[in-house]
Amino acid sequence: MKRFMFPLFWRIFLSIWLAMAITVVAANLATRYLLDRERQAIERQVGLHELASEAVNLREQQSRGDAWRFLRAEGERLDLHLMLIEKEQGEHRLPRHIRERIQSGWYPNKPAVIDLDEGYQLVAWPRMGGDGWLDPRLFRFFELGLAFILISLACWWIARFVSRPLRHMEGTARAIAEGDTRLRVTNRIAHRRDEVGLLATAFNAMTDRLCQLLERQNHLLRDISHDLRTPLARQRVAIELASDAGADAALMESILRQNERMETMTGQILTLYRVSENGGSIEREPVRPLALINRVLGDAADYAEHQDVDCKLMAGDNTKTLSVLGDAGLLQRAFDNVLQNALDHTPPGKSIQVSLSVVPGRIEVAIADEGPGAPDDLLDHLFEPFFRADQSRGGSGWGLGLAIARDIINAHDGTIAAHNRSDGGLQVSIQLPIFIGG
Repeated sequence: MKRFMFPLFWRIFLSIWLAMAITVVAANLATRYLLDRERQAIERQVGLHELASEAVNLREQQSRGDAWRFLRAEGERLDLHLMLIEKEQGEHRLPRHIRERIQSGWYPNKPAVIDLDEGYQLVAWPRMGGDGWLDPRLFRFFELGLAFILISLACWWIARFVSRPLRHMEGTARAIAEGDTRLRVTNRIAHRRDEVGLLATAFNAMTDRLCQLLERQNHLLRDISHDLRTPLARQRVAIELASDAGADAALMESILRQNERMETMTGQILTLYRVSENGGSIEREPVRPLALINRVLGDAADYAEHQDVDCKLMAGDNTKTLSVLGDAGLLQRAFDNVLQNALDHTPPGKSIQVSLSVVPGRIEVAIADEGPGAPDDLLDHLFEPFFRADQSRGGSGWGLGLAIARDIINAHDGTIAAHNRSDGGLQVSIQLPIFIGG
């Protein structure tokens, strides 16, 4: 059953529209309430009607001056301006600003007009600063302030409504990119009936599909590599038997060399998937990186001599006794893969520098060659399986050595990165946490 959709566009549009409509209505209601309270504050003065009647009596029985003085005295007592006028004479005797207030269809402050049976009207308004007389600017500030608060709350709610699920999806995508393929966008977001919910649902479906494809690819390569080991081993035995039986030596040597390459590749693939799947459960023990580097350089000495490449080791005294916690065999494989990559891409007559140094809390192993380097936009891809930057670093490998090194270093809570040197060549830097034993 298709879910009812409420598009995000209309949600935002209606939210802002309602916020402004509520602001206008609320401001008008509040203003009317304040006006009514102001008028009532004037008309509720004790004895205002009786006072008006007494002023009329004084005017008719004595004189206009007596009535004026009476109203003035009472006005000072009540903090009001009081004026008695005849209905027939109109309001021309009132001050101009008071007439404008009375004649206006709507005005923030209006005087109170009390009709008397004797044909008179008593007009009362507070003295400036007195109780009940509101400054007209107060209404303007009140309306603007109320509008600002309501629209700000509406905009905050809309921004949160839109950005919060997007931030969640961005964080989920980042975590998946870093290797946690179990994460998905939560159902609370995916079940929303708008474009954000559709995006979250599509994101989860895409992630599921990609993870299935990657898992199938990994299983396929692992199974093929595993199944190839037995026929390759039998092929090696057959090649050796053929060589002993007098077959062409050069041909057998070439076949054996290709056989060894195939065995090396299958071994690397199996190592890659063993580390990527079981990296967190590898056995760990204190290992000295300097000893491993010396062992790797010793094993690569013949190949380096054949390549006519000089390997130089530089290690500070403070690195000799430092240890890291990990699997010595895997770490040696990682260092060896990086060094072999450097040897494969260093021209004859050049050198490779291997250095060990200490950075805060970590030991750094840097292997720098004097080869052609790699394009800057491809540096982040050098550690991907089967990636080869053939344009500048065309080698004879399969693009697995650096990928295996990356997974091994990551499994040891370390980091590995590559950058081009300013004087030419590529440098691969490995950092591992220093182990401080008890």
